[in-house]
Amino acid sequence: MSVAEDAPKWVLVVMGVSGSGKTTVGAMLAGRLHWHFADADDFHSPENVAKMHSGIPLTDADRLPWLKAIAAQIGQWQASGEQGVVTCSALKRRYREIIMGGHSGIRLIYLKGTKELIARRLAARHGHFMPANLLASQFEALEEPAPEEHAITVDVGKPPSALVDEIVAALTLPPLRGGSLPLPQAGEGAEHKRGG
Repeated sequence: MSVAEDAPKWVLVVMGVSGSGKTTVGAMLAGRLHWHFADADDFHSPENVAKMHSGIPLTDADRLPWLKAIAAQIGQWQASGEQGVVTCSALKRRYREIIMGGHSGIRLIYLKGTKELIARRLAARHGHFMPANLLASQFEALEEPAPEEHAITVDVGKPPSALVDEIVAALTLPPLRGGSLPLPQAGEGAEHKRGG
């Protein structure tokens, strides 16, 4: 299905604590919609990565350039008339406001899971720079989306493919953020290549 020239260009921000499956679900979602994909981990500075490797939580000062870089990527997609999916922990509301505040046409997807489930996942992971012992600090920092943020919330206890199905189904609803235009139906935006 082609998208009309004047149709809104949407960006989905997939949020949640480390280990919630943001990259897996985000990449699958972008593939399903044929939208661009970007992982927020790729926007961290080498200094931030080194801190996280060492088990040192990031400060807000560390995060600010990272959040601004993600916001810039969203702005670039929308300025180019493209649609995308970006993953980001976005644990605090003020972080989400930095990422989303300057742009319309954004929908928040919250991957929700219990601390016990996420801890088991992190214990089994290899090659990721978030040590499992930082999970407690992530849950302490987490501010779940408020009703007025109109997030689509899904339970990460389900398989990733089921989560993508659930998210795509929810995207057929009218948006509650950024205006009164309808969100794309599943399958719209297929002309956009996946990219990062």
